[in-house]
Amino acid sequence: MPNALSSQAPAAAASMQPTNLLPALFERHDESRPLTVLHIGAALPETVDFFSDYRCSLHFVDLFSELPIEETEEDELSIHQQFEQQLRFPLDTKFDICLFWDIFNFLNRDAIFAFLRQIKPYLHTYTLGHGFVAHSLDKPQNDHLYGINKTDEISLRHRPSLLPAYAPYNQSKLKELLHCLRMDRSVLLSDSRLELLLRAKL
Repeated sequence: MPNALSSQAPAAAASMQPTNLLPALFERHDESRPLTVLHIGAALPETVDFFSDYRCSLHFVDLFSELPIEETEEDELSIHQQFEQQLRFPLDTKFDICLFWDIFNFLNRDAIFAFLRQIKPYLHTYTLGHGFVAHSLDKPQNDHLYGINKTDEISLRHRPSLLPAYAPYNQSKLKELLHCLRMDRSVLLSDSRLELLLRAKL
């Protein structure tokens, strides 16, 4: 897996969607201290602009560009080593916010375990996460690039083609797999997605 940290998002028209749970990530932020943010996905310009209003350390890792993330006989690296390459941060890094978007829809059981094992040392007791999962597993795949326009508004861009390895889990199964995260709140959206607020479980 090549380094995805410098991945740039392609230009495309964006639509805006209100978000019920994203504001909770910022409600208790102490403005006297900087935020440390993990963003799984491409660096969209509105997201960069949004966080420019904060004192923060912002880490973009575009795992979507590396899909499918799996271990085959042809791979030189194990799945754990692949995530180790992508998710290397300074040892004192502790993420306050993790923006997962819908990455869990594209990772198999082993990949979710390896991914969370790699980021767990960078979480702290009050780390919060945000993401989307499929509520209806038989709903057709519909892939987006996600960004933040405002605290209560997310930007969506249609990807030019469908991503590989789409295999969403139902909510109860995903709860089992997210071994260092717990689902704090969920909201069912009109397009049969669930918006999730996650909290570190250490």
